[in-house]
Amino acid sequence: MTQYNFDDSNIKWQQLGDFKHFVVSVLDIDVENNTIDALFKFDPHQQIVLHRHVALNKTFVVQGEHRLYEPNGELKEVRPVGMYKTCPADINPHRECGGDNGAVVLFSMRGSNGPLYEILDDDGNIVGELTKDDAIALYEAGQ
Repeated sequence: MTQYNFDDSNIKWQQLGDFKHFVVSVLDIDVENNTIDALFKFDPHQQIVLHRHVALNKTFVVQGEHRLYEPNGELKEVRPVGMYKTCPADINPHRECGGDNGAVVLFSMRGSNGPLYEILDDDGNIVGELTKDDAIALYEAGQ
């Protein structure tokens, strides 16, 4: 079977605020059904901000290797290219990054009228949140 390389050169990547080590492309927002589909592109071995998922996320690793870490920096899970995962809302925070060659991951966030993600400091205190309105603003700015 032929192997394919994912070409992301036509994707409009956007920086999300001051967050480092990843960019995002919001692909679709279905306000009526509370569904947001977005691609996240993670830098290799550069963990992003500590956060927790407040909404259901379904993920698919499009390219590279998606790595998740415990708050203390311990590797929690490695998701290889092609892996699909359903991730319910979870009070346990984590960090994420790409493997040796980074990662591109499709996230489908579902069912939240409130926050999608809570952003935490290193002590586990909530310092911000990302909402559907933030995703809508990104989507509109990228059009």
